[in-house]
Amino acid sequence: MKDRIQIPPEVKHIHCIGVGGSGMFPIIQILHSRGYLISGSDNNESDILALERQMGVRVTLGHAPENLEGADLVLYSAAIMDDNPELKAARESGLPLWERARMLGAISSWYQEAVGVCGTHGKTTVTAMLTQILYGAGADPSAVIGGKLRAIDGYGRAGQSGLFVYEACEFRDTFLSTFPDTALVLNIDDDHLDYFGTVENAMRSFTRFAGMARRVLYNGDDGNTARAMAAAGTPEKITFGRGEGNDFWPANIRSEGGLCRSFDLMRHGEALCRLTIHVPGEHNILNAVAAAAMAWLLGTAPEQIARHLAQFTGAGRRFEVLGKVGGVTIVDDYAHHPAELAATLKAAKELDFDRVWAVFQPFTFSRTYLLLEDFVAALSLADRVVLSPIMGSREKNEWGIRSQDLGDKIPGCVCLPGFAEIADHVMENAREGDLVITLGCGDIYKCTRMMLTK
Repeated sequence: MKDRIQIPPEVKHIHCIGVGGSGMFPIIQILHSRGYLISGSDNNESDILALERQMGVRVTLGHAPENLEGADLVLYSAAIMDDNPELKAARESGLPLWERARMLGAISSWYQEAVGVCGTHGKTTVTAMLTQILYGAGADPSAVIGGKLRAIDGYGRAGQSGLFVYEACEFRDTFLSTFPDTALVLNIDDDHLDYFGTVENAMRSFTRFAGMARRVLYNGDDGNTARAMAAAGTPEKITFGRGEGNDFWPANIRSEGGLCRSFDLMRHGEALCRLTIHVPGEHNILNAVAAAAMAWLLGTAPEQIARHLAQFTGAGRRFEVLGKVGGVTIVDDYAHHPAELAATLKAAKELDFDRVWAVFQPFTFSRTYLLLEDFVAALSLADRVVLSPIMGSREKNEWGIRSQDLGDKIPGCVCLPGFAEIADHVMENAREGDLVITLGCGDIYKCTRMMLTK
């Protein structure tokens, strides 16, 4: 199972298209630690490019065929368009051309214990929580995380142990290119329907992913997940959830004030340890149970789990508190699916704020069109809603959908053409005691920065 994808032995120099991406950076860290010569290109300066230059990566701004000089293999991410000049040059020259998921698969085969964290919601938070626990406990894991983790000041790391934790994304079945020893399955929902068509098709992909592992820890309370895992041929199956019928669950949940809550981590009716978390929302209690249970299964002592989980304050862009302006608290969050929006906004409404503003950038035309009514229900939880235009990303607008179509269904919703207009509107109308959350997986975080300068 561990030798399905291997980097050819003659490959010494790897060129990365989109070298500044947060998903590419931890892969580059791991490849660099294994002695590969890395070069890459991107369109814009960033903190990641600065860090890569410090590592010795040859970084070029702008994409051009000559950037491939000396490369033995070209690596690219799913965000790179087919007409990229370096991608076209690699194809024409016959250079080995690997998508990021394939390289992640090769990397996963290098480790004695590769833990793939998957699910429609919560992947980044749980991967970050688990990495925080293992890193703090001295396990020295390698990691690939979808958001920035403060404890390691990055999106992943190259450790020296045989333990690898990685976020396994189901988008276009890319996680099926990786090879987990242990699969952690959080939930399965109706997302990426432009590819899967139905949630049943998505479930079959999760079944295949878990079936590659010798052990799976999964959400026993989620109906789709439970059905998908029942069909998986994984030798060892373990459950977590809110209910006592699971192998792991939380008990005696108490609010400690602010964002802080505590609970007992239960296993087979026995309390392993008392856990404290500093991230809001009921969904994060379940995320913490999943991460803590996985850490325990990997051999981490309960007292270490409790100590290091308590130090977790969120991954980047996951209810990330960025500052206050005129008594208005500004938060940024990656939520982009209706279920995620609902969980985030419910968590926000439980906190001590006068009003909650949802500033949302819809991502992809297909998701907005197919889940329109679900978006309406989720966003209506906020006291004020502001929408930007839809970020189409990889799609053309074959559905004829606009943000205004969503906004027309939400009472009082305001749709504005750009981030500058949104920032002006929000900061002119928000008042002391309000909470403003920017939401979406695109570049809505730029709007947050604008608000903080008002």
